[in-house]
Amino acid sequence: MAAGSASICGESALADLVRAVQRADSAPAMLQATQALAASGHPDAAPHLVEVLGFNNPGAAVAAVDGLIGLGPQAVEPILTGLDGHNYGARAWAVRALAGIGDVRGLEVLEEALATDIGPSVRRAAARGLGRLDLAPLAAEARLSVSERCLVALEQGCADGEWVVRYAVVVGLESLAPALHPEAERLQRARRALGSLEDPRAEEALVVRLRAAQALERLAAEGPHG
Repeated sequence: MAAGSASICGESALADLVRAVQRADSAPAMLQATQALAASGHPDAAPHLVEVLGFNNPGAAVAAVDGLIGLGPQAVEPILTGLDGHNYGARAWAVRALAGIGDVRGLEVLEEALATDIGPSVRRAAARGLGRLDLAPLAAEARLSVSERCLVALEQGCADGEWVVRYAVVVGLESLAPALHPEAERLQRARRALGSLEDPRAEEALVVRLRAAQALERLAAEGPHG
């Protein structure tokens, strides 16, 4: 879809869309302009969408994140290049975008976000993102290394103080499980982590325990190797 949109939106049209974002003089105008830019599907829109993440306009930021996710892997480098360590809001939105794209180049950012971010919603996005990174393009050794890092991060996330994050950790662990093959020991670690989140002695939130039980049932149904 992005490629098709890009062929419709030429350089001149893209420049007009970017100018509309730059000239927006109200929150509704910024939202509308960002939505139009995001809908263009043009890969060169990515740096401008990343810039919107730092504008302190939640509506426009959501539209920008959606646009970046729609662009897929071609948006990853602009996101990483545009990360602003001094603008928490922009970085938080960038984490959401990277989690949605699922490119392994976002691994380090997602790891750090789950471990240290002050926002539960950001940690939640990071946990989900760590479970669904696209490892298919990687060589076997790299897949092993990346999936191990994701597993370690999610194991540590089991101790998060917010139940919404622990719920996302469950989702992340279940999503990650196929990438843990054929290492039976690593799959057992994932199951142990899920087991800790199913245990009422360790997990106080019923919704987390029920979701962990569901994940364990699904993994068991997939057989001894899944």
